[in-house]
Amino acid sequence: MTSERIKLAQKMCKKWHEGQERKYTGEPYHVHPFEVAKILKDHGGSEDLQIAGLLHDVVEDCEVTEDEIADMFGDRVADLVMMVTDVSRPEDGNREARKALDRAHNAKADAEGQTLKLADLISNSTSIAKYGGKFADTYMREKEATLKLMKKGDSRLRKRATQIVEDFWAGWGK
Repeated sequence: MTSERIKLAQKMCKKWHEGQERKYTGEPYHVHPFEVAKILKDHGGSEDLQIAGLLHDVVEDCEVTEDEIADMFGDRVADLVMMVTDVSRPEDGNREARKALDRAHNAKADAEGQTLKLADLISNSTSIAKYGGKFADTYMREKEATLKLMKKGDSRLRKRATQIVEDFWAGWGK
């Protein structure tokens, strides 16, 4: 049975991402965070972790603040969201430099934060491997580097995320 907090997070996810589409599929954007939350639920993630899965992109993509998340869902959910929110900005340099800053940020996350990031990587990697064209190569190299730095998340999800990257390279070659 879905809790009232999760139902509210689902509603807010849809509201905040309204009008946004997934880059390669054209699906409503909320499909991605709903998938992330389901991955977390299927792996025994706490209610707070599932809610963070639903909201993990709203600070980056929707002009929602950490304080708004904390006010609605509590400090722990806000902390988890911020652990996976990119910290780099355009003025930090080229894509490689920015992604290095984001990877270092992800590496500092606690075990639940890294579990959230792993679920995000699984969802995104599956989609980008299938539909991302030439960008998929860049994305998979970045994800491979991210996975090397994250040691605290759920080991089953790390194995699954790593397998997606390995399968991609087996099919496309480095």
